[in-house]
Amino acid sequence: MSRLAARTQLIDASGIRKVFDLARHMKDPINLSIGQPDFDVPPEIKRAAHAAIDAGRNTYTPTQGLAELRDMLRADEKAFTGRDWKESELLITSGVSGGLFLALLALVDDGDEVIVPDPYFVMYKHLVRLFGGKPVYLDTYGANFGIDPERLESLITPRTKMLLLNSPANPTGRILSRAELEAVAAVCRKHGVLVISDEIYRQFAYTEMVSMAEVYEDTLVLAGHSKAYGMTGWRLGYACGSEEIIGAMAKVQQYSFVCAPSVTQWAALAAPEVVLEPYIDQYREKRDLMVGLLGGTFEIGPPDGAFYLWAKAPEGFTGTSFVEKAIANNVLIIPGGVFSEKDTHFRMCYTVPEAKLRAGAEVLCRIAAGG
Repeated sequence: MSRLAARTQLIDASGIRKVFDLARHMKDPINLSIGQPDFDVPPEIKRAAHAAIDAGRNTYTPTQGLAELRDMLRADEKAFTGRDWKESELLITSGVSGGLFLALLALVDDGDEVIVPDPYFVMYKHLVRLFGGKPVYLDTYGANFGIDPERLESLITPRTKMLLLNSPANPTGRILSRAELEAVAAVCRKHGVLVISDEIYRQFAYTEMVSMAEVYEDTLVLAGHSKAYGMTGWRLGYACGSEEIIGAMAKVQQYSFVCAPSVTQWAALAAPEVVLEPYIDQYREKRDLMVGLLGGTFEIGPPDGAFYLWAKAPEGFTGTSFVEKAIANNVLIIPGGVFSEKDTHFRMCYTVPEAKLRAGAEVLCRIAAGG
């Protein structure tokens, strides 16, 4: 008999990590697989982190997070979404992934159904299954990677617990418009379905970015600093939602993460000093460059935000077989099957220097042309 818990058999090792591991054994690959910014943590935040360490602020914080940071984030949310979250409705988490872990552990019972738009962030279906739930996939391929409200409604059953939403989306880059969100909200309101809205990429928006919390009261927002401030390894996120849900998440955090990293929380208080526009503009330019280089060869999903391109494999290839060919030519990308129940696409990230982007695009186009 295996000593491992049966739940560990419900999840696979991340396909993204497999590509990362492969990269370590390749000589100077063109790596378009890494889903994190290539700029460093801004100096303002570094200085605040150094000051916190030097001042001895290295101990646990309250489970809910530093009061100063929570106040700042509540003000930020009021400015961004118009929602006036109470003090008891915001929790600092160890990254948005940590927030997602806490939320699903606090909310999902055995057999609960969680609607997951497909394509999806790789973690969604695995965490749902790990906590005893059942992912129910909402195919968005025919809706230009948006959400068809009629299709959504057709998937709702008495066991439906929530909808997992991601806008701007990983891997597609899609941002749902206000009208689309309002249509989704109408369906969820009718059936009493909670929405978890993963908005970690909200600063990387190249068109209007509307939060689900603006249009639907029963929303749990997950957001954070990791992507916009180049702090992916610092693990800082936050959750905004009802007092009942946030209270349950905080209780779970007490017995798991305890609190988000203390120095990171102190450092994040310097975030308002950082001017983000130059960083965002840089990625808009990279997006435009790659769409220009690849758009004539590949069918690409709408890259409204984040820093990914979701491209359809050329005729004669599956997503996996095209990625294998690309890797054989020293270009690292991620097969779409990592993010989807289909194997028709691949994901690439434009978070590398321009020269690498141009070289990678040339190789991918050559492969598609039969070279």
